Amino acid sequence: MSSDKVLLDYGSGGRASQRLISELFLKHFANPELDRLNDAATLNLKGKVSMSTDSFTVDPIFFPGGDIGSLAVHGTVNDVAMLGAIPRYLTCAYIIEEGLPMDDLEKIVKSMGEACRHAGVNIVTGDTKVVPKGMVDKIFINTTGVGEIIADPAPSGDRAAVGDAVLVSGTMGDHGLTILGTREGLSLESNVKSDSAALNHLLVKLVQEVPDIHVLRDPTRGGLATTLNEITVSSKVCCELEESKIPVLPEVAGGCSFLGLDPLYLANEGKFLCILPQEYAEQALEIMRADELGKDACQVGTITEANPGKVIMVTPLGGRRLLNMLEGEQLPRIC
Repeated sequence: MSSDKVLLDYGSGGRASQRLISELFLKHFANPELDRLNDAATLNLKGKVSMSTDSFTVDPIFFPGGDIGSLAVHGTVNDVAMLGAIPRYLTCAYIIEEGLPMDDLEKIVKSMGEACRHAGVNIVTGDTKVVPKGMVDKIFINTTGVGEIIADPAPSGDRAAVGDAVLVSGTMGDHGLTILGTREGLSLESNVKSDSAALNHLLVKLVQEVPDIHVLRDPTRGGLATTLNEITVSSKVCCELEESKIPVLPEVAGGCSFLGLDPLYLANEGKFLCILPQEYAEQALEIMRADELGKDACQVGTITEANPGKVIMVTPLGGRRLLNMLEGEQLPRIC
């Protein structure tokens, strides 16, 4: 590029914009549909479609385990896949602050391209806006994802049933604590990093091999506790969690204890919940544990009929406490 910083000209739609597209975006996102440079994309899909859109404003834009670019791909790919779908296409829109170092933008775009290739999706259309300095914080990214639903019936938040097993694919709270620690310059354990990852390949294997999965959900903002509250309200059931079985890394537990946070309310960006009939729980766990992204998978609870719409934590001593939905914003701008 002719400048080491993003200029307002790059969002003008003129020659500078075309140079940005051809020399940066197409360099990392190239695929036959995007290369046509139409204002819209032609998609080849069959049957029912899963679609999701999200905007990413994470602060900081680079963090241990990822960056805003890979996070934007992972977050949307995962949301599409949670309906038992194979993600196929993404759109991508950038809002960039004037003066953002061009090297930072290229790192983000390169990271997005690599994340797309790993997930097996193509960015097929997009948009770029550059706003005056101070009108946005460095860069915001919006992505929309589309995929083909292969599960029948599709997993849904209103399908949890009494007797179901509640599984998680791994440790809770990694992403939220990483973002907070990086943002505030806290000296947390060196191996605390975001779990940001595309889960679609593992999820597709699950829905293809397990006869019936009622709910798939990624516990992002609000964490495990809030996500389970949403599910129990939608399904009109109760979830009983066993505190001793919920996986939390020792360094995350220690950091949360120091900061007065609860890892069950911290965001995750590479983990998912799977709620399914108890008879299929072991089969699902075997599939999850065979994948690096699910190696710490375990059953953490069951769905019951008492106290519909509630999440109950059973402590190691046999006590019971209510896990309410998160009130307010525990950590702003974590995705």
